[in-house]
Amino acid sequence: MPCFRCGVRQSDPDRGPSTWKRGVRGGRQVLICPQCQRTADWTDDLDRCPSCAATALARALGDTVCRACGVTVGAAADPLDWTAPLDSATTAAGLTDEVAAAIARVLRGDVG
Repeated sequence: MPCFRCGVRQSDPDRGPSTWKRGVRGGRQVLICPQCQRTADWTDDLDRCPSCAATALARALGDTVCRACGVTVGAAADPLDWTAPLDSATTAAGLTDEVAAAIARVLRGDVG
């Protein structure tokens, strides 16, 4: 994946952790190269957490998670509208119901 600002491709680090940063822009995870990180405004184009305004966001399994405060927004939410973050208990309950229904369909032979 190239740097979203300049387009340079990431190369493997010599040793140790990568110097590239991750961020979220428009609901998609992007990479920022070390050269672009040297500019003062490199975070201006990144999405921000609605709770703490941090740009330390990560995408995982369709959700956007703030690494600074832990707020999570589900895949169904508009990535540019973080006004209603999902409650993790509500998300887990909904997922549990979906899994239970899927198992019931499989056991009844109602798949496909």
